[in-house]
Amino acid sequence: MYKYYGLAAFVVILDQWTKWLIVKNMEYQERISVWDPWFGILSHRNRGAAWGMLEGQMWLFSIVTIGVICAVLYFYHKEAKGKPLFQVGLMLLLGGAIGNFIDRIFRGEVVDFVNVLIPVINYDFPIFNIADAALTMAVVILMIGLIVEDKKGKKQVKE
Repeated sequence: MYKYYGLAAFVVILDQWTKWLIVKNMEYQERISVWDPWFGILSHRNRGAAWGMLEGQMWLFSIVTIGVICAVLYFYHKEAKGKPLFQVGLMLLLGGAIGNFIDRIFRGEVVDFVNVLIPVINYDFPIFNIADAALTMAVVILMIGLIVEDKKGKKQVKE
């Protein structure tokens, strides 16, 4: 069961390493085109939550993040045993939460850098980072896990 903590650690390390690379090698708002105009690396900072909401509310983010970390650890040890999808989802959630929390504590802001334009609808997606991607994947995996568990439960009731 503890092997999944390596996934959380990997997310935190990859997240912090990529953010360090951005801070050390790019000027703020500098953009490097990777696949113009749809994908680029853009040095950006976020003092809020997702999409810049609640900017400057550091105390709130700290409380929420500590609560999320405690909840993840509780559910991981009490509810996720023998459920690999839940274990992976919770560890991605843990790694993403810790990755952005480190930024907020030590930088006072979160370093974002992945810049995506969705071509069909011409939507400039909010700039994000590895921790944000891990959080999003965690939500998707946890939702899939809930659906799988629900179907297992219904199948067991029928038998």
